[in-house]
Amino acid sequence: MAVRITPATVTDIRQVVADHSRYWGERDLRSLHLLALVQEFGETCLVARSADEGDDGDDGGVLGYLIGFVTPDRTGYVHLVATRDDARGTGLGRELYAAFTEAARRQGAVRLKAITSTGNAGSVAFHRSLGFEVRTEEDYNGPGETRVVFRRALS
Repeated sequence: MAVRITPATVTDIRQVVADHSRYWGERDLRSLHLLALVQEFGETCLVARSADEGDDGDDGGVLGYLIGFVTPDRTGYVHLVATRDDARGTGLGRELYAAFTEAARRQGAVRLKAITSTGNAGSVAFHRSLGFEVRTEEDYNGPGETRVVFRRALS
């Protein structure tokens, strides 16, 4: 599948939230889709669409997206990444990560970081396949809020 990855817009994220279950299934993560992140960190918030979109008048919408930013300590932090149900298994998540990595490098990032919940085996396997170091950290998001933390240095 040929895709086109571009900076996300507020309209893109509103579309994602409207079709939330196509990206996240039964998990309700709508509150994590902060429009301020897209407005303030536009170059590192990305959407993927079919490269052929519009050729036949069909707008296939957002196939996948990544919301991220670069921290003051030069960490490219991935806040959310998801692919739509009909685009899973195509390598789109890897393409979004590659595009984010390049955007974060342009902004001076020297490492990448992401987190997930302890029960998200799919996310853990995906990040391991991308070469991330995986650690579980107690109280990461507050008392009793253990998270799996992914880290990878950029060469």
